[in-house]
Amino acid sequence: MAPSLLMAFLLVLSRVAGFFAFVPLPGGKNGPDAARVALALGFTLALFPVWPAVSHVVTPAWLVAALLSEAALGTTVGLAVACLAEAFLLSAQIVGLQAGYGYASTIDPTTQADATVLLVLMQLVTGLLFFSCGLDREILRIFARSLTSHPPGSFTLTMPAAEVMTRLTAGIFSTGMRLALPVVALLALVDVALALVGRLNSQLQLVMLAFPLKMLAALATMAALAVLFPRVYARAAGEVLAAVTRLMG
Repeated sequence: MAPSLLMAFLLVLSRVAGFFAFVPLPGGKNGPDAARVALALGFTLALFPVWPAVSHVVTPAWLVAALLSEAALGTTVGLAVACLAEAFLLSAQIVGLQAGYGYASTIDPTTQADATVLLVLMQLVTGLLFFSCGLDREILRIFARSLTSHPPGSFTLTMPAAEVMTRLTAGIFSTGMRLALPVVALLALVDVALALVGRLNSQLQLVMLAFPLKMLAALATMAALAVLFPRVYARAAGEVLAAVTRLMG
C-alpha cells in the first residue's frame, strides 16, 4: 500500500470513527465493539472514491494535528445526530418520572445502571429509527461532500459551528417537552380526578390505585403516540441534516 493511500485511509477513518463514537446505535455502548468497528471500516471503504490525495510530505506533527481535526469533525457530526436520540430519551425520562416508573427500573444497557423501563425502550426505538429513516445514507453523503469542502486537517470549531450546536442542543428540550406534554397533561388530569374522588369520599384508599392508574395511562398514551415517533424523528432529522450541511459548507 502506498504511503499516501495509507495516510488517506487513516484520516478518513479518524473522521468516521469520531462519528460512530457518539451515534446512538441499538444496544448502546454495551453492544459489541466489533459492530462499531465494522461500521466505521465499512463507511471508510465506501468513501474510497473521494479519499483525499495526500501529496505533500507528511510530518509527525502534521499527522497528529490532522487526525485530531478529523476526529473533531466526526465527533461534531456524531453529537449533532445524538441530539435526536436525546430528545426522545428526555421525553421518556419526564414521562417515567411523572408516571412513577422509577419504582419499576431495569438495567440500562449503555451504563449498567438502574433506569426506567420507558427510558431503555426509547433507546432501542431511537436506535432503530436511525436506520429505518435512512439517516445512515444521508450521513454517508455528508461525509463524502465534507472530504471535498473540508480537506484533512482544515476543520476548526468556529463561532457559527458553535451556534449550530447550541441550537441543536436547545432542540433536545423543545422536542422532548412536546413529546412528553400530552402524557404529562393526562397524568395531571388523573391526579385531579383522584383528588376530587378522595375529597368526596375520604374513606376510599386511592393511594393504592394512583400508581397503577398513572402507569397504565402513561403506557397507553405512549402507545397511541408511537405512530407519530417516525414522523417527529424524520422532521427533527431533517433539521439536523440541514444544520450539519451548513456546518460542513
